[in-house]
Amino acid sequence: QVQLVESGGGLVQAGGSLRLSCVAAGSTFSKYAMAWFRQAPGKERDFVAAISWTGGKVTNADSVRGRFTISRDNAENTLYLQMNSLKPEDTAVYYCAARDPLYYDTTYQHPSEYTYWGQGTQVTVSS
Repeated sequence: QVQLVESGGGLVQAGGSLRLSCVAAGSTFSKYAMAWFRQAPGKERDFVAAISWTGGKVTNADSVRGRFTISRDNAENTLYLQMNSLKPEDTAVYYCAARDPLYYDTTYQHPSEYTYWGQGTQVTVSS
């Protein structure tokens, strides 16, 4: 079992940048496929980006491609989300998630595919 703790959220103006972190504890971080999701008030939890356990495969949602970058540091047990060119529509609570991968270097894009979740960090982008 793994515990996930996100940080790095905050208030930023449109066009600005933020870097989210998700620190894992309690299990071997490097064996998990990881992802970021986000949820705005009154909306479903949406996929943002995913990364395989090796870091060799990355998948991004169309809405963030070219602006957000997911990465991981297995030595530091940390998942990152670098967010650039932020827009008001990026405002949401951002969650990191983890699961045991079924196959080598696979990413997963649906919330139901993930076992472990952090508590979330709020990102607010003002216009």
